Amino acid sequence: MTAPNFSSESVLQTLNWRYATKLFDASKKIPADTWSALEQSLVLAPSSFGLEPWKFFVVDDPAVRQTLLEASWNQSQVVDASHLVVLTIKTGLNEADVDRSMARTAEVRNVPLESLEGFSNTIKGFMKSIPDVDQWSTRQVYIALSQLMTSAALLGIDTCPMEGFMPEKYDEILGLPEKGYHAVVVCAIGYRSEEDKQAQRAKVRFPLEDKVQHI
Repeated sequence: MTAPNFSSESVLQTLNWRYATKLFDASKKIPADTWSALEQSLVLAPSSFGLEPWKFFVVDDPAVRQTLLEASWNQSQVVDASHLVVLTIKTGLNEADVDRSMARTAEVRNVPLESLEGFSNTIKGFMKSIPDVDQWSTRQVYIALSQLMTSAALLGIDTCPMEGFMPEKYDEILGLPEKGYHAVVVCAIGYRSEEDKQAQRAKVRFPLEDKVQHI
């Protein structure tokens, strides 16, 4: 597979263009092929041990999104953005999930399942050593969120990551506990409104030398 050929300038220009969009243009929808690429970016997100302790729920139903609005402190992004993704963890990740991951690895790489036994035991041992597996899974979800947002920016699509919502209410509205999942973070995705003044404001960051140190 050939490596992509983005210039340093184009990558930095894209990251400077990206911001947490507060007002979306509700009349603009992401084309199907572009959205498919963004879904694939989630599937391709890295996770520790490749366990993928998550699931991503795309809320298509406008009525459901309207119901989620109140559980999001009435932030308009929830209903105005082209797409809304609820990033969730699989609650109570356990050895059966590790076994499922190993079976998938053996299938895709065409190797004997037995050859993965050592790796599988390492993962299971790690999982027993951590005090809260759901907290570990939650940290993994933010890796996927970051990949989604960067991929969207490279495609000229706006995003707004949102922690300002009531996870338990989302769980209830979307029926997540019955499916074995719990809402962690939400991402509204679409196109910025011309009325969003945030788009014109300078990006505020401390200088590089304050945040990056070579040792």
